[in-house]
Amino acid sequence: MGEYEPVLEETTSGDGTPIGYWRSGQGPALVLVHGTTADHSRWQDVLPLLEPHVTIYAVDRRGRGASGDATAYSIEAEAGDVAAVVDSVAESTGGPVDVLGHSTGATCALEAVLHTTAMGRLVLYESGVGAVTTPAGFTDRMAELLAQDRREEVVTEVLRDLAGMTEDQLTLARSAPSWPERVAAAHTVVRELRVFSAYRFDPARFAGSTVPVLLLAGSTSSAAEASSTAMLAAALPRARVVTLHGQGHVAMLSAPDLFVTAVLDFLRADRC
Repeated sequence: MGEYEPVLEETTSGDGTPIGYWRSGQGPALVLVHGTTADHSRWQDVLPLLEPHVTIYAVDRRGRGASGDATAYSIEAEAGDVAAVVDSVAESTGGPVDVLGHSTGATCALEAVLHTTAMGRLVLYESGVGAVTTPAGFTDRMAELLAQDRREEVVTEVLRDLAGMTEDQLTLARSAPSWPERVAAAHTVVRELRVFSAYRFDPARFAGSTVPVLLLAGSTSSAAEASSTAMLAAALPRARVVTLHGQGHVAMLSAPDLFVTAVLDFLRADRC
């Protein structure tokens, strides 16, 4: 329905997994990496605001949408997927390529810094690394719900109990066009919970990074998310924090104009 019809493109990750991504818009390249219980459609509300200014490459992370999958699963593989897309886009455009990641997708995007030299700027929206923890027994409960094909309950409980979304925010999420795709991606939840809950951020690995980083933080997000943002701000050499006032973990749904303005202001900074 928008002015820019998305075009499906594909690259191959380091382990041979095909990774699909959807190109639309005009301008400098921006790769979008969604979080848990989502696919490329997570960004539908902000695409019309972004597309006149940047060329979007909205990734389907492995195991959903237009992307393939593999038996083995790791954050390393996910980071490799993001890097493969960045390298493919850089080859076709001449680079560099900016990246925006949300929630667990932000962790994948952060790790991708160590896998590619083609990344320009990086936007991380509440990855939760180092602070957000999975409650005891939560992952096993999600596995039980999946076994019973109660997929919508899986998505709802992850967003409420892990992402800290309020009932109003959940209602907004359920009304979004991307909700059916989020439910369809519920099968990826358990493996992500197991792997991402074991992830330990090591600042020393990023001490030499020269990539400028914008850390987006919702003013109403959980204390754990705030702690994670502060930790990354202290650890990443070229990081800055922008607070989205009155927003939580899903400002792309609740305040798309505010979200896009913060992103574009950062991406345009010092650009020749």
